[in-house]
Amino acid sequence: MSSKRILVTGAAGFIGYHLSEKLCSQGYEVIGLDNLNDYYDVNLKLSRLQALKKHQNFSFAELNLTDKPGIDDLFHANAFDYVVNLAAQAGVRYSITHPYAYLESNMHGFLNILEASRHHKIKHLIYASSSSVYGANKKMPFSVHNNVDHPLSLYAASKKSNELMAHTYSALYNLPTTGLRFFTVYGPYGRPDMALFIFTKAIIEGKPMDVFNHGKMKRDFTYVDDIVESISRLVPKVAEPNKDWDGMSPDPATSFAPYKIFNIGNNSPVELLDYINVLEQKLGKKAILNLLPIQDGDVPATFADVSDLEQAVGFKPSTSIETGIGNFVNWYVDYYKVK
Repeated sequence: MSSKRILVTGAAGFIGYHLSEKLCSQGYEVIGLDNLNDYYDVNLKLSRLQALKKHQNFSFAELNLTDKPGIDDLFHANAFDYVVNLAAQAGVRYSITHPYAYLESNMHGFLNILEASRHHKIKHLIYASSSSVYGANKKMPFSVHNNVDHPLSLYAASKKSNELMAHTYSALYNLPTTGLRFFTVYGPYGRPDMALFIFTKAIIEGKPMDVFNHGKMKRDFTYVDDIVESISRLVPKVAEPNKDWDGMSPDPATSFAPYKIFNIGNNSPVELLDYINVLEQKLGKKAILNLLPIQDGDVPATFADVSDLEQAVGFKPSTSIETGIGNFVNWYVDYYKVK
């Protein structure tokens, strides 16, 4: 392929790192943006960044999404073909204790990306949404064609807001946008605030670990390589208007404007206790479980309908938890020099 220039925000983050690796290997010229904040261990972010800098077609900009002049300068200096916005304040539980962080990063920051993208005629803006937007929905599997107006956390509300903001720009300025609802992503170089990382550390150290809703949770755990394969296929799949869109019975996943929403999940929910059991097998050590009630803002189950994704790009996530957890454990043991 001829070289295309792509901006990946959150490039030192978990998904951003893996996606940047993938795009570099595909011949894209990747400019990675990250503010390297201390929401979790900065050394982990720096380690990912160090690995990315080994690619000749990768360059890095340390910048905050809320810095509008900085974002504008970055877009002026680089004729981006595509933008993938993964930078965000993550975490359902953190949003309950630190709500203002979500408005700043996830909405103010995203607005700066939207403005720069429309002024610089970006061919396709892809951005991270979340399975959290399904909130109080009970109809399984979760479909992008269903209404998602009942979020249960400010994090979820901020991601739903991103989808609404993106639609506005698609409609007003003909900016092609595609939102991606990620389902419980895990894998090597993962985030320390996520369950697999927390559980692995606790089991290795022989410490009790909190398991909410007494373990009666189901998650559509999605391996990170499947996430980035999906994104890389969607980048050149520029969002187009739905010619059959009907304003009398509107489809939330499409529009008369160049706007699309996709789920990216494994389409195979796993009981949390089964997930922990596989982790115990891979570590060769039993977990000490501290069973607790469900937390505010959490949902008991997630399950992705990925038929639209498969139809669009001929791919759907399918990595088993045995493979995915095994790969994570191998990385963790090597990275943290576990004996």
